[in-house]
Amino acid sequence: MHNIFAAVSSLKKILFLTLFAVGLSFTGRAQQNNATKPFYNPKADARADIKNAVAEAQKEHKNIMLQIGGNWCIWCTRFHNLIETNDSLHRLMNDNYVYLPVNYDKNNKDSPLWAELGYPQRFGFPVFVILDDEGKIIHIQNSAYLEDGKGHSPEKVAQFLKNWSPAAVAGKTITR
Repeated sequence: MHNIFAAVSSLKKILFLTLFAVGLSFTGRAQQNNATKPFYNPKADARADIKNAVAEAQKEHKNIMLQIGGNWCIWCTRFHNLIETNDSLHRLMNDNYVYLPVNYDKNNKDSPLWAELGYPQRFGFPVFVILDDEGKIIHIQNSAYLEDGKGHSPEKVAQFLKNWSPAAVAGKTITR
């Protein structure tokens, strides 16, 4: 009888460990797929993309938000995923901005574009450059101010998006 209980106990442990390992495998794969899905295009022509974003912003009466970083940057991915998965932030972004990830890496770190954008990389990554619908820089944001723990604070990001929206910049959201 003792041998039967010992055998059943061993089978339970093996079954538990097997299910646990399978569960970890799926969890890790889902996190890996979510975290590593590239959204920066290292081969993109940033100047042409910004020019197109300006044309779109003019038509839609929006500002442009450049998210500068790279697929190598976990904080860049975290911010992008937050904007894509949080309905309220996604709506704020879409209602007020033409959102454009701009790749920064060792192959383009000496590009004259960075000087034209006010050397935003000085703040680390991601860094956000807000342009008006004419393509003029109106703000450069260090993303550290939007962080909370191991991610970005939805509340801080929402406030940032509201503060640099076209209506806010035009003074239309100021309460007196």
